[in-house]
Amino acid sequence: MMRIAVVAPSCRLKREAADAVQAIVDERGDCELLVHPQCFLSDGHFAGPDEARLEALREVMADASVDAIWFARGGYGSNRIAERALTGLREAARSKLYMGYSDAGFLLAGLHKAGITVAWGPMPQDVLRDGGDAAVHRALNWIVGRDSAALERQLAPPAMAFNLTVLSNLLGTSLEPDFTGVDLLIEDVGEQLYRIDRTMFHVTASANVRRVARLRLGRVTDILSNDPEFHGDEAAIVEDWCRRSGIAFGGRADIGHDAQNHVVPFGMQNP
Repeated sequence: MMRIAVVAPSCRLKREAADAVQAIVDERGDCELLVHPQCFLSDGHFAGPDEARLEALREVMADASVDAIWFARGGYGSNRIAERALTGLREAARSKLYMGYSDAGFLLAGLHKAGITVAWGPMPQDVLRDGGDAAVHRALNWIVGRDSAALERQLAPPAMAFNLTVLSNLLGTSLEPDFTGVDLLIEDVGEQLYRIDRTMFHVTASANVRRVARLRLGRVTDILSNDPEFHGDEAAIVEDWCRRSGIAFGGRADIGHDAQNHVVPFGMQNP
């Protein structure tokens, strides 16, 4: 039976979320869930200090009995430990699947760059969203059985998916992967439209990003108000910066900070 370890490299996992996911796993009976105690630590914004989050992540990465690592939730913080987590990787760490989204994108990028199997997809904390049970089942269907029904429906592999703000911040760092020929999906949450515009300026200025096959826009939710109101919506902003930079705009994508978020395996050729 597949063993899935849950760690929180960013923010704290709510115990009610862990309990709800455990109940789903118990009912399914096709995997074993190992929720690391570190998930419930608290150090201000983070799920424990950097060293505690790093130690927990490296512990489950080194555990040969663990088949997959499922990041507990997003928030902010994985970038603070990502480079050290990726140093001196052994075979046990390289043979696992890693899944998450949002802030976990820093780790997904670095792991993928190191040749390790990763996927963008729902996380345990999502069980508390409206319709969250379906999101958790979708993630587990991919982790356990590689169920193609869990995938974003219009993928043109090789693909990658990122929160737009995270993508902008990892450019130019050691975590930045090669985007050549990639179907690049982006989404965001809790930003003002002018920030989306400014971030798209930065992302599309990257020579690496300009080598994508196309760029597609997922959902941009909980948009904060602008005063005065910004001209255009998120789709118009993204399409405009794609046009300015010579990037093919591929339309909308079925990913976002919601229970409808779908799985995007990085680099996989034949979903």
